[in-house]
Amino acid sequence: MPVQKIVSLLPAATEIVCALGLQENLVGRSHECDYPEAVKELPVCSEANFEDGLSSLEIDIKVKEILADALSVYTVRREQIKALQPDVVITQAQCEVCAVSLQEVEQALDNYLDKQTSILSLQPNKLDDIFNDITAVANALNVPEAGADLLERLHERVDIIKHKLKFIDTKPTVACIEWLEPLMISGNWVPELVEIAGGTPVLAANGKHSPYVKWDDIAAADPDIIVLMPCGFSMDRTLREVSILLQQPGFNALKAVKNNRLYITDGNHYFNRPGPRIVDSIEILAEIINPKQFIFGYEGEGWMKFGV
Repeated sequence: MPVQKIVSLLPAATEIVCALGLQENLVGRSHECDYPEAVKELPVCSEANFEDGLSSLEIDIKVKEILADALSVYTVRREQIKALQPDVVITQAQCEVCAVSLQEVEQALDNYLDKQTSILSLQPNKLDDIFNDITAVANALNVPEAGADLLERLHERVDIIKHKLKFIDTKPTVACIEWLEPLMISGNWVPELVEIAGGTPVLAANGKHSPYVKWDDIAAADPDIIVLMPCGFSMDRTLREVSILLQQPGFNALKAVKNNRLYITDGNHYFNRPGPRIVDSIEILAEIINPKQFIFGYEGEGWMKFGV
């Protein structure tokens, strides 16, 4: 079978393709695909319809305005994709705010390309869905064995954590914050990641979309641990807006704050990317929640403790 040319419009899909050993098959990427480092050299096939440098609140307002007008948050560069002549385009149907959606790709490319191109759409809500998507991508790209091998390695890492925590009864409550203004708690697969890492998630349910919450909800839950993982934000980017939390009434009275258990993570590269590094995300949470049991080496790069 001839080598397939792949355009990935989803960072997680780009990482899956590379983890399957098919990095050389990638001919185009989304504007957000940035890992592995080498993919940054690929032609960019999408763009955001709002400017860089906006605050959390400004981004939220802008996105809601765009969606209210029945417009797209992203634009597919169909001329670029046509020039690349891909055999496969990978996108997602999970969140129209997070990345280019299936509908956008279908509308942009319908009867436009000069060849038969298949569109593969991923829609994970839970951890198993992420693993199943890896299998789906591997099968679609004709490398099922590579998919099975990758999943075996990922499951082994998860099992190590589960085994080590098997007899630990203390499971601190953990609030994972996905957006700072307005406040959102991380849903979808994140509650399960917290549970695997030895914590008890609060204010969000496994497999359900991330809910908006009031500050009073977080104060009432008074979690043992607070983990900041804003969607698409690096640690430095989150640090620029962490004052939004610090100014909330009663912030310093929270258990997590008094016990110095407030953490900032790289939400962009880990928790909000449903690809192979979702297991890295579990390991990060294990380091944070159970530091006596786990030292994987992510501190400083994937997470940091924030002292108030």
